[in-house]
Amino acid sequence: MLGLLSHDVKIVSAITAFAGAAGTTTINSSVIDMGGFSAVCFIVSFGPITAGAVTSIKAQQDTTSAFGAPADLAGSNQTILDTDDDKVFFIDIRDPSKDFVRLVVSRATQPATCSAIAICYRPRVFPTTHGAGVAGETFVRPAEGSP
Repeated sequence: MLGLLSHDVKIVSAITAFAGAAGTTTINSSVIDMGGFSAVCFIVSFGPITAGAVTSIKAQQDTTSAFGAPADLAGSNQTILDTDDDKVFFIDIRDPSKDFVRLVVSRATQPATCSAIAICYRPRVFPTTHGAGVAGETFVRPAEGSP
């Protein structure tokens, strides 16, 4: 263990900027398989939200990745105001009772834009592997100089 966050978690692109482009439809995030982790934090970033938009976020869980019978997680619903442009919201879940979780962004009446990542943490096995489309670099005591 290096003591770097990116080595101790799994980062997943839950809702891409393309999928969260301005619209009034509900967005279901990518499905997060909790195998190997006991907690996940969804971080949702909102861009422009049109006045009068009815927007909210919540978390759901299911026993299969197909989400044939999704169940809302009690208390996870958060109302997003139409004045919450450029704000970040999160839902942090520890020990869900089912194997798969997802974020749901409900958008209605007027367009809202968003994107989201999921950070799976409290791993049962190291090292962790990030989700598809996630890239980055780590640095330990980097020297000063040109990037």
